[in-house]
Amino acid sequence: MKLSVGPILYLWERAAALDFYASLCTAPVDIVYVGEVVCSKRRMLTREDWTAVAQRLAAAGKEVVTTTLALLEAESELATLGRQINAASGPFEANDYAAVESANGREFVAGPHLNVYNAATLALLARLGARRWVAPVELPLATLATLAVTRPAGLEIEVFAYGRLPLAFSARCFTARAANRPKDDCGFVCGAHPDGLTLHSRERQPFLALNGIQTQSAAVQNLLPHLPRLRTAGVDVLRLSPQSRDFLDVVRAFDDARQARNGPGLPDTFLSGGYCDGYLDGRAGMERAASAAAATAPP
Repeated sequence: MKLSVGPILYLWERAAALDFYASLCTAPVDIVYVGEVVCSKRRMLTREDWTAVAQRLAAAGKEVVTTTLALLEAESELATLGRQINAASGPFEANDYAAVESANGREFVAGPHLNVYNAATLALLARLGARRWVAPVELPLATLATLAVTRPAGLEIEVFAYGRLPLAFSARCFTARAANRPKDDCGFVCGAHPDGLTLHSRERQPFLALNGIQTQSAAVQNLLPHLPRLRTAGVDVLRLSPQSRDFLDVVRAFDDARQARNGPGLPDTFLSGGYCDGYLDGRAGMERAASAAAATAPP
């Protein structure tokens, strides 16, 4: 079973992002996704920066995948998408069907933001060049296991195993709105929230997280306690979504688990929403199975 590091979903300062990718060169991960998924205005890293990051990771033996926007809102973004795909030296992740169409026969990763819930769609994407499928976060494990049996030959399955769940996108920028700023003059206020802006319910419970035009869960999905079930279901890759703190500890915990080694275990999340895993068994995503508590207990 492989470990992947998903794209940074937040707006981090250039130095912080570069340091993060440098730390992954020696981390026990197999695949690293680079590029912007959420907002086309976020350009802390230049095209030259991304090229240098990709080259450094590839030299360290990592598979590097260029990711693409999940919501295209303008012709200029569509043109940028085409240039991005053409410039990618390796595979790319398609998060919109415009990216799938732009593949033109090239191999790609079908990202988690494509609506793929049945074998027919999966087969279609494989014919178009998909070599890996990242399942939608809300897909129950029982459905995933059924699709794994009938999947096209050679198609890998990846699941979102750790991180705040990406739930939805909108043309509106919720973070800018929260700061009383218009979207076109946002001042990049999302940069003040390196793990998203937590939204609380009227009962003052963490409920959602705002990340620009993206809505996330306040809780962090943690599938570490379910790793044996995921392996049995046919999952090939576990995706760990970057966070601003303790990320290498998370990587090491998942690496220990996949190699059946005793280790310090997973640290408690520093984010106020705690852990969740409800979608895995067809329940509300924000729920947490009782067995998940074992993930944070010392061995």
